[in-house]
Amino acid sequence: MTAIFVPSYRYRISISELRIGNLAFPCWFSTQSSPKETYDEVANRILAAGEEHPFRREEICLDYIQKLCASGDLHSAVKIPQALVEKRIFPGYRAYDYLLEAADKENDFHLLFQVFRDLHFSCGSVWLNAYLILARAFGKHDDSDLLLRFVADVCHMKLSRTVGMILNRIIYALAKCGHVDRALLVLNYMKSSSHKPDLVSYNTVIAFFGRLGRVDEMLCEFDCLKKSGLFPDIVTYNTILHSLRKMGRLDLCLVYFKEMTERSIQPDVITCKALIESLGRSGNIEEALRVFDEMNRRGIHPSIHIYRALVYCLKKMGKFDLALQFSEEMKKIQMHSVVLRDERYH
Repeated sequence: MTAIFVPSYRYRISISELRIGNLAFPCWFSTQSSPKETYDEVANRILAAGEEHPFRREEICLDYIQKLCASGDLHSAVKIPQALVEKRIFPGYRAYDYLLEAADKENDFHLLFQVFRDLHFSCGSVWLNAYLILARAFGKHDDSDLLLRFVADVCHMKLSRTVGMILNRIIYALAKCGHVDRALLVLNYMKSSSHKPDLVSYNTVIAFFGRLGRVDEMLCEFDCLKKSGLFPDIVTYNTILHSLRKMGRLDLCLVYFKEMTERSIQPDVITCKALIESLGRSGNIEEALRVFDEMNRRGIHPSIHIYRALVYCLKKMGKFDLALQFSEEMKKIQMHSVVLRDERYH
């Protein structure tokens, strides 16, 4: 067994040699080195091992980090990626994910932010999983101030061009993990900060409120979007219409569709699907057929889902001949799609 000694007045850790598959990588530090030299030496050993086995470099780095965390020295583990980044070597996604999860387990939100910040400075673009780890960490705690302090720290990061994007991803991850109210906290913080919400911020919160059937809150944020000076786009309106359709609010579907057309936003196949389903299921089959004809006139090709919705509603209304006609058209479209798909692979 070879030992690692991190010379610090706080830490003194012993770690056995690293074994990855059939490869063994001895881990040794001189006790006379400074802490910075110690971490540099780890980085150099990882680099040296990676020269012979480049595909193993990230695994070796992760193994160092796991052993340091297992020994209770999370703070030293965080230094390993920092030393590698100084040498222009990216430690790998799994290393940062592991450190974020370790900081979460220790309820160390200061360290959580440090790892998150290091991650951004090391690779610029951060993958979704890192945000989901953050979201799960903040979702476990009732103290919303922890989240708001974290968001405030993000706003002070020297990444002015990307802070808004980072906050949008935090909003998405929180909502994705079921913490929509926490996502709304972040959105409201942005409203009072220098990093104002953009269309993506609002669209994200509107979409998740819609999925949960929280129509009043969805429409409230939609009004806030318009009052902020931003302009809703086709994504915004489609989200609103789809959510209202699910909740059976045909009256509001028609109101927002009218507003959409008055803003000169052209409907697409998703818009028409929401309208046709809403109209058809509420018994307004003639109006649904009018929307269908308008789709064709505009050159918007109806999807199979729209045909199915029409066939279902026509049968429900007792219009079996017309339902059969649409069913035959649908079969032709399905056959055409199969032929095109087969030709693509020959």
